[in-house]
Amino acid sequence: MIHDNVMMDMWYHLKDAVLEGGIPFEKAHGINSAEYLKKDARFCELFSSSMKSFNVTFMETILDIYDGFEGVKCLVDVGGGNGSILNMIITKYPAIKGINYDLASVVESSPSYPGIEHVAGDGFVTIPKGGDAIFMKWITHNWDDEHLLKLLKNCYEALPDNGKVIVVDMVVPETPETNVKAKSMLQNYLFMSSMSPQGKERTEKEFETLGKEAGFSHIRVACFVCNFSVVEFIKKLVNNYCCSYISLPNCPCGCISEADDQFS
Repeated sequence: MIHDNVMMDMWYHLKDAVLEGGIPFEKAHGINSAEYLKKDARFCELFSSSMKSFNVTFMETILDIYDGFEGVKCLVDVGGGNGSILNMIITKYPAIKGINYDLASVVESSPSYPGIEHVAGDGFVTIPKGGDAIFMKWITHNWDDEHLLKLLKNCYEALPDNGKVIVVDMVVPETPETNVKAKSMLQNYLFMSSMSPQGKERTEKEFETLGKEAGFSHIRVACFVCNFSVVEFIKKLVNNYCCSYISLPNCPCGCISEADDQFS
């Protein structure tokens, strides 16, 4: 997909966007990426199949590393598409009841999965209640701070006190780095910002600021997979909730120290 002419054409306008402002994709095609996907059936199919293929491999890795779905009773997947990702989660954790939440135009054609209810709606208006966890994969980077804050506030209102939001997205370094990981993340950042007029990749501190403003008491990066991080937004720390940090040096459960201080 990334080598398709539709995608390659936008890079020729990167310089113009830097000098003049604007979005490279829009400069190349005259419309934003969302509108273009509606217009070009061939590219829309290519885009969908590419994302589907990567999704499977990516989520398999997430489920191997991240254990934060353990103990969840009801999981709401906001922007869950056709429900296939939620189905992967529930296949591993069959005790979870799943709610796949997306626009009506998406869920009305979604296949049926055991243990999953498709619900139509707009996350910027409301989030279904009843879930003790909300999942958002590759959603937050599509929106500016104002929209994301609204989305997080709606998540907060929908959750019980012991609930959490599980976000999968890129967490960029606070300061410039030159290692391979940082360079790969920069490529993803350029790709996203060149396509989306509202898209934004965020640092850990930026996620923390938005989470705290939305009402969440604790925000933590749980693990890192394929240039993306799993970030948890905890509504309230109750019952000595254990953080289960993965690939971070300190754990704030019982031995609250430097890792916890950064979020205080």
